[in-house]
Amino acid sequence: MGSARRHYNEEFKRNAVDLCHTSGKSISEIAKDLGISCSMLARWKREQEEYKDRAFPGLGKARRGTDLEEENRRLKKELALVQEERDILKKAVAIFSKVPK
Repeated sequence: MGSARRHYNEEFKRNAVDLCHTSGKSISEIAKDLGISCSMLARWKREQEEYKDRAFPGLGKARRGTDLEEENRRLKKELALVQEERDILKKAVAIFSKVPK
């Protein structure tokens, strides 16, 4: 059987990326020192450069967005709920408005 996946918290990832910028060592050297793969550290570095403070949201969480993106996400959820409620009510009206035989 394979080994269990290791999970790293946001602080560890940020510190590892900071080492890339400040230590003067290569990514492969830093990765070896930390006991992680070179490709993982390179991906963390790329994510932090791309998303800045929004990088590394955690397990199962959507990437944190700007305030506008967060409001948009919230409104889409609310719209989906309201549409579902509307559809249920339409079906209920159709059932109860049938003429009994």
